[in-house]
Amino acid sequence: MVKVSVVIPVYNVENYLRDCLDSIVNQTLEDIEIICIDDGSPDNSIDILNEYAAKDPRMTVVRQENGGHAVATNRGMDMATGKYLFLMDSDDILELNALEDSYKKAEEKNVDFVLFKAINYDHPNDRYYETEVYSMDKIAKCVGENVFSHEDIGDLMFEASVTPWSKLYNRKFIMDNNIRFPEGLIFEDNVFFYKALFCAKRIYFLKEFLFIRRWYATSSTTAGDLRFLNSIDVINLMIKVFKEFDQYERYKKHLLNRKVSLGIMRYNKIKEQFKETYYQALRDDFLLILKDSVYYNDLISNVNYSNKKIFQQVIISETHEEFDLLRKAYAQDMDNEDEKKILFRDLLTYEFTNFSETPEEYKPAYFNQIKSKFTQLIDDPNLYNQIFRYLNYRNKKVFERVMIADNYEEYKLIKKAYDETQRVHYFKNLIQRKTREYKHAKKQADELLNSNSWKITEPLRR
Repeated sequence: MVKVSVVIPVYNVENYLRDCLDSIVNQTLEDIEIICIDDGSPDNSIDILNEYAAKDPRMTVVRQENGGHAVATNRGMDMATGKYLFLMDSDDILELNALEDSYKKAEEKNVDFVLFKAINYDHPNDRYYETEVYSMDKIAKCVGENVFSHEDIGDLMFEASVTPWSKLYNRKFIMDNNIRFPEGLIFEDNVFFYKALFCAKRIYFLKEFLFIRRWYATSSTTAGDLRFLNSIDVINLMIKVFKEFDQYERYKKHLLNRKVSLGIMRYNKIKEQFKETYYQALRDDFLLILKDSVYYNDLISNVNYSNKKIFQQVIISETHEEFDLLRKAYAQDMDNEDEKKILFRDLLTYEFTNFSETPEEYKPAYFNQIKSKFTQLIDDPNLYNQIFRYLNYRNKKVFERVMIADNYEEYKLIKKAYDETQRVHYFKNLIQRKTREYKHAKKQADELLNSNSWKITEPLRR
């Protein structure tokens, strides 16, 4: 049995394919098989694949009619024979030590999969840059060197990269749990990842940058074409996975907020000529929620103020033009003081409630998450002034404590000191109030006793 099977679905990437293949065939781990599934590429990709296969006996090339990324990847997984499985994107680059380092760690830790970091490469501008979604520093700080599962990271699972190329999977684990990519969709990585995450008992985070993700405007996830419709189906499939593993109730607040915000984010990014088609699909999806009273109540009870407004505006608008006009009018109305007050109050309340309900072992990581969000808010002086204008006293104090503290332990110390001070003030004010009430009552009693109505006209009987 070979150590690692590398599966590479290929479609129309002749400009980047050589970089990808060079990074695979020259891996320091030599005991690998390379399975390339050409998904009916109309360009010269198949010729490049055959050229490399002629030089490297570890490489197998299969050509099929175009069926999509998921179909090609699933076929490659079915052909794989290695102990571990690595799923490569044909327009990206793998560091030459990636398979060896992740394989050794998977063997050492006996895990279902190894997770590692990736760095972005902006191809048009020839520059590299990090992003949290691929660096996953919050998860790294939470798990340290420990083997973990989804139970150990809680809400931080939503900070993980869902892409298959930042993991080395145990192939038996994938096959035994029938973990597959939903076919005919893009953004399908989400469904595959969360099923794998919930099935996994042992995961290890190898804190090295082992993958280079190439960004360019015509990639499927940035093209802004009708494939963006798939994101509506994908979030619904994600929710289905969470329900399948009895995780929906725990995470429905995050999932339902993501459902609305992701829907509108794709709408904002899709090209103008596709907006009406996308909008009608989004509206149809939201209208289905109205027919399910439990689902509807879940959504209305859990999404934040902004997402609730978006949901309502999509429902009542017949066309995307009408929706855009409604959003524009609403944005102007947001100058209304009451609307702003509600928005900022809900924003902070949502975070503080999640924070308070988070188990103690996850709070340090969650603290870092909300501190990062609040830091971004105060980078805008106007927004910062609005926050402090519209927050109530209690939330304002919580916000201040988060910003002052460098970490969760310091936050707890500041909160404890604040709570003790508040208790002192409370009892001091209580004593002062009771003293005033006593003096007032004594004065009233003295006045009554000295009045004629209180004089005793008959002798007391023993």
